[in-house]
Amino acid sequence: MAAVVAAALDRVGPRLKELRVTRGVTLTALAASTGISKSTLSRLETGQRRASLELLLPLALVYRVPLDDLVGAPEVGDPRVRLKPRRVKGRTVIPLTGQPGGVQAWKIVIPTSKTTPEPRTHDGQEWLYVLSGRMRLVLGDHDLVLGAGEVCEFDTSTPHWFGSTGEGPAEVLSVFGRPGEEMHVRTTAQ
Repeated sequence: MAAVVAAALDRVGPRLKELRVTRGVTLTALAASTGISKSTLSRLETGQRRASLELLLPLALVYRVPLDDLVGAPEVGDPRVRLKPRRVKGRTVIPLTGQPGGVQAWKIVIPTSKTTPEPRTHDGQEWLYVLSGRMRLVLGDHDLVLGAGEVCEFDTSTPHWFGSTGEGPAEVLSVFGRPGEEMHVRTTAQ
């Protein structure tokens, strides 16, 4: 158990630095917003100083993340996946893949109020599976309604939008891949 704890503590510094750099925050700005000295923050990030609750709480508040995200505490013996839903354009989006890059999967809950199409384009390939309810898909010149159990796949460089039919909410599984990453459907064993 001690080795697991030590390994988690060793990853705190790099995790703090990655979060700060990703957010584009300087050590000086972080010191000003947390009240922690710039030298202490630098030593935390390089592993020269061990993190304490008194140092991590202000960082979690400034970054607006749970303390667990800073510490990366091991979940020994607990097989549950901790999904963190967020709101995106009025929808509830739950990431199902934890690693950046590659194929990404989300569960999306579309509220009844999201009925006005706002088509957009971007590189990639998307696969949608309706888990429950009915959703509307505007794809180029097509305006479709998909029900539970229906699937669609499309190139996202085609103007597209999906939302509610106005009848009720819908739950959708979305799998997105960058260009060249497509879903492969097999109907027979190979």
